[in-house]
Amino acid sequence: MNTTPRRRPLHGAGSEEAERLGLAALLPPPPVPGLGPDRELLLREALLHKAGLPAPRGSLAPRAARLLARRRLVLRVVTPAVACALAVGGIVAVNLADTPGHQTPEAPGDDAARAPEAVRLLGRIALAAAAQKQPAVRADQFVYVESKVAYAVQSAAGGSLTLAAVHTRQVWLSADGSRPGLLREEGRQDTPLGADDTPVYALDGPGATPRPTTLRKSPSISDPTHQYVASLPTDPVALLKLIRGETRGQGRSPGPDPDQRAFAAIGDLLAETWAPPQVSAALYKAAAKIPGVTVVPSAVDATGREGVAVARTAHGRQTQWVFDRNTYAFLGERTVLTEAGEAGPAGTVVGTSAVLARAAADRAGEVPAGRR
Repeated sequence: MNTTPRRRPLHGAGSEEAERLGLAALLPPPPVPGLGPDRELLLREALLHKAGLPAPRGSLAPRAARLLARRRLVLRVVTPAVACALAVGGIVAVNLADTPGHQTPEAPGDDAARAPEAVRLLGRIALAAAAQKQPAVRADQFVYVESKVAYAVQSAAGGSLTLAAVHTRQVWLSADGSRPGLLREEGRQDTPLGADDTPVYALDGPGATPRPTTLRKSPSISDPTHQYVASLPTDPVALLKLIRGETRGQGRSPGPDPDQRAFAAIGDLLAETWAPPQVSAALYKAAAKIPGVTVVPSAVDATGREGVAVARTAHGRQTQWVFDRNTYAFLGERTVLTEAGEAGPAGTVVGTSAVLARAAADRAGEVPAGRR
């Protein structure tokens, strides 16, 4: 029997534990183990990979991964390591974004967003034109276009131009150019179109009897038929090249400005032909490639319909194509002086039109019942 008396705790077991914790609180916190070079590089590259950024050149990620797998390192302190990786990764991401050749990839469509306003607008107009439904026009029919027009006139004594009253204009153009057309303007006599053909005789083959016919000029951009317009290229680059070639050294625009001649020629096709949807779209896309094309936020046609305009200025005049701002349908044209001169002050309207209807007619002078 053990007669040695047991030691009696002075303050009890709980007091001893509390005393130990109290003393431990007075000690500084244990140091956080640092990251080895390989571990730090691996964490940084993992963060860059998750952010979608390229890893730096000369990356050691594969080697570091193999080392870590071989050593089977386990981090005992997780939170400081993650915070360190975020800090390192954040600095690297910012530096890469500011370094030439490492910019953040741009979202699709950024090229369109950076394009000039006129290019974007003409692109939307081209899409709307391509989506239109249009009936076919037979070769033996006429294209009928009805519009309201007004042009400036100058008195015999000279002085500023004065815009005449708006009046109705109707034109019938032979689809294949084989028959004379007709121009009818309010307050004027009817004018036959293409009636100055020269009588000639043609042979259909060797030994055939000569038959009377007419010698007609080939259709062109400045003197088109519906069949010619329908056959135009739908590639805007090829179309613009053709238009530039055919309007070289001619056109209604004064001065040696091939860009303005091309712009004016496209405007004439839009105003007084009935191009198929794909050709119309190509015309708008071709116009978008002409330098100097701008947007006029608000413009009106000859009937007062308000819309947005695509315009080009040359020789003191601005030609505007007016479009419905909701449907992008072509409404008409307008020409405005941009410089003061003998013709009048800047802002003077010297020409305006509004397209009201386009349709196919069986005879010249016949107004189609289903005109549009």
